[in-house]
Amino acid sequence: MAVRIRMKVFGRRHRPFFRVCVTDARTPRDGRVLEEVGYYDPMVPETDARAILKGERIDYWLGVGAQPSDKVAVLIKKYGTNGTHLEAQKAAVERLGTKRSRPTVPTDLPKMEKVVRKKKEAKREEVVEEPVAPTPVEEVATVEAEAVVAPVEAEVVPTETAPVEAEQETT
Repeated sequence: MAVRIRMKVFGRRHRPFFRVCVTDARTPRDGRVLEEVGYYDPMVPETDARAILKGERIDYWLGVGAQPSDKVAVLIKKYGTNGTHLEAQKAAVERLGTKRSRPTVPTDLPKMEKVVRKKKEAKREEVVEEPVAPTPVEEVATVEAEAVVAPVEAEVVPTETAPVEAEQETT
């Protein structure tokens, strides 16, 4: 049985991701594997942090006769047990780890209190304008308008609407 160390494709369109796998040479590219010995993510911004390999397991499979594909052979040469880029890889992984640290959220308040407090602060910012006192001219105009409206009370005269509705239904 011919054993190969090759990459298996995962991910989605325009976002590839590969697992470095030990497999039978007769199986399909994304088929059954004997063992997964690492991964390669070409979308990682740090070049040396793209490939992470299990050096001991790769050495074992190479020792029992597994043949690496061309691309995997390059990765093993760079990032394997005695790789040429191991120092750079460790530094790149550390840099990525520090870049991804996020600011911590205070844990002394429950989550809902924080949300409510933010909403109240937003409302306070919106209602910053103070109401302007009406000028004397506006006060007189409103008093006159109220006086005009108050004494006028119209009598309600019932009208016959039933015949009109009947005519509308027949048309």
